[in-house]
This record gives sequence, structure tokens and C-alpha cells, in this order.
Amino acid sequence: MTQFAHDSVLPDKQSSLSKKEQVENMFNNISGTYDFLNKFLSLGIDRRWRKKALMQLASLKPHALLDVATGTGDMAIQAVKLLHPISVTGIDLSEKMLELGKQKVKKEGFNNQIELLKGDSETILFSQNSFDAVTVAFGVRNFEHLEQGLSEIYRVLKPGGKLVVLEFSKPTSWLIKPFYFTYLKLFCPLAGRFFSKDKTAYQYLNQSINKFPEGKNFTRILDHLGFKNSYLIKLSLGICTIYCGEK
Repeated sequence: MTQFAHDSVLPDKQSSLSKKEQVENMFNNISGTYDFLNKFLSLGIDRRWRKKALMQLASLKPHALLDVATGTGDMAIQAVKLLHPISVTGIDLSEKMLELGKQKVKKEGFNNQIELLKGDSETILFSQNSFDAVTVAFGVRNFEHLEQGLSEIYRVLKPGGKLVVLEFSKPTSWLIKPFYFTYLKLFCPLAGRFFSKDKTAYQYLNQSINKFPEGKNFTRILDHLGFKNSYLIKLSLGICTIYCGEK
């Protein structure tokens, strides 16, 4: 699967740890301020983005849903509220993020519908054809091997099932671009250092967005891996994009 190979961005290029290990450590480190910074840095728009992404599954009415890179469980919780599936399973590398997610799930009263587990996108510990739908919100950039993770998602999807990916992207408008890149390159790392004491995590955000194979490049990867009817929807002047594909 080298046709669509792309550079894997590391949070710390000097570290001897793999990208997977670095990402796990990074999210463990910023877990306490992650939710606050998400809302602060996105001006609260992230919730609307998630809703629009999940509505791509409305007609499918999934009973069993897998949320990959679930973090603190926001996508899983919103999926229950919007789609009313029988079960949602969230997996993530970061145990500290999952701990916070479990507290949120309990507070919402969704313990019977949502299960959050430590898990790796590249070796999903479920059998073939297990889920009606799979979601990934702001997580595919963090896959160490993008195609391997997407192939695993394809494997666990049921025939007719659907993948919905929500990911940051770069705006195309020349009016917005300068402000956007200044925001990502300067403001986000400063805010990250001030609130979470971890500037590196938000420098990595900028670098990983720049390296991610966005737009048609990403849908071509989905097509190459066997997904059908792939499409994308740009949100908020291209700052975020929804990608979808079916098995």
C-alpha cells in the first residue's frame, strides 16, 4: 500500500519512541485540559462539526457504532443523543483520556449504551463485520500508519456499513489563509503552553494538519482500500472536513 504513502509527523522528532507511543504520552499529558482547550480554540464550533458528521449516519440508523480515537468520549456521547444506537464502543490509546470519558459517560447516564476501551486503530480487537458504522473525529492524523488503520476500520465494518471521518483541513480562501495559519502556528501553541503546560502538543497540531492528505487525496485513499461512494463535505470555509465511505 505504498501508492498513497505520506510522511508521518512526530510530536517529537528527537524521541526514540514510535509515533503511537508519543501520541499516547502526549494525550495523557494534556488530558486534564483537553476538553476546555478544544472548546476554547474552536470557539465552540467543534460540537456543531461533530453533529454534522454524525448526521451523515442518520439514514443508516446504526445499531452498533465504533468510535475510533474516542478521546474523552464526546463523539460517542453525541452519537447516542443524535442516533440512538443500541451500543457505542469507543477506543483510544490514552488511558487518562478514557478515564475522563468514562466520568462523562456516567454523568450522562449512558453506561448501558457506551463502553470505552483502550484500543489501537491499527489492531482493532473486534471480529470482521462487527459494526454498522465507524466514526473518527480528529483522530486519523494521529494514526501511525494511516492505511493500516483505515483497513482495520474497513474490516470491522459490516457490508453496507459506513465510515465517517471528521478532520481538520486547510482553508482555500486567500483571505482566510494568513489568519488561519497564524492562529495555528502562534496562538494555539501559546494557548496550549499557558493552559496545559504543553506547547509541543499544539505545535504538533499545526504540523500534522499541514502533512495530512486532505480533500480528494484522502477520498482516493478510501477508494483504494475498497470503500465505495466516498465523498467529502467542507465545513466552516474549509477549516474542517467530513469524509465518508461505505463498505
